Amino acid sequence: MNRKTTTLLAASSLLLTAQAQADSPLLWQNNSLSYLYGKNFKVEPAIQQTVTFEHASGWNWGDVFLFVDQKFFNGAENSVGDDRSFYGELTPRLSLGKLSNHDLSFGPIKDVLLAASYEFGEDEVEAYLIGPGFDLDVPGFNFFKLNFFYRTPDGDRADRDGDGKPDGSGAWQVSPSWSATVPVGKSDVLIDGYLDWVVDNDASYHANYHFNPQVKYDLGKALNWGAKQVYVGVEYSYWKDKYGIQDSDSFTTDQNTASLLLKVHF
Repeated sequence: MNRKTTTLLAASSLLLTAQAQADSPLLWQNNSLSYLYGKNFKVEPAIQQTVTFEHASGWNWGDVFLFVDQKFFNGAENSVGDDRSFYGELTPRLSLGKLSNHDLSFGPIKDVLLAASYEFGEDEVEAYLIGPGFDLDVPGFNFFKLNFFYRTPDGDRADRDGDGKPDGSGAWQVSPSWSATVPVGKSDVLIDGYLDWVVDNDASYHANYHFNPQVKYDLGKALNWGAKQVYVGVEYSYWKDKYGIQDSDSFTTDQNTASLLLKVHF
């Protein structure tokens, strides 16, 4: 990993540890490292290896999700001449039910939240998102979350013409995420993932959607190493107009691929 990625991970780890030790508002947390290998990617080099760090935690005020992808292009280079790149998202959500100490559940809705997200990485990827979030009670799912974001690009991504001013307003995004466990023999299959659907355009970002589930076998449970610790499986990625770049005959940006996956939780 490059210096910027390492620094970010270290800072995030120190912040989360400090919060946990201060007043013990931490209710639970889970961390993982994943390795993925896949082909047929679009926009970037076709063959990629990715190392992903993920953190998820629940607090007495809400929850946090963080991931950082470090991508390796197997000797190839992307459009700016890099043979690797990184990308991440930090998504904290404030629970209005917990903060008000009131039960806000009604119908399938378990809680109402204020959700925010920061997208960061190399090249023109920075964006800020904010909007309402909902925790849903869906039978058969470990969790089902639904966030509605208004996304605003930052930096060069927002100022395509270089005049120092944003070229346009932001765009709306719908982002459900889910997790479900299916018993298989003496172990389980975990199906989880997310969909990011940007439903309209802004001056720098075309409407697009990214469907990104993982299907993983609990190898640790099958081999008596401990449940929910070691998974093997696949990650599927269908991305229409990847990175908000409209697909065309001259430049294909519709991505449809799968990657082999090894994931370790700690």
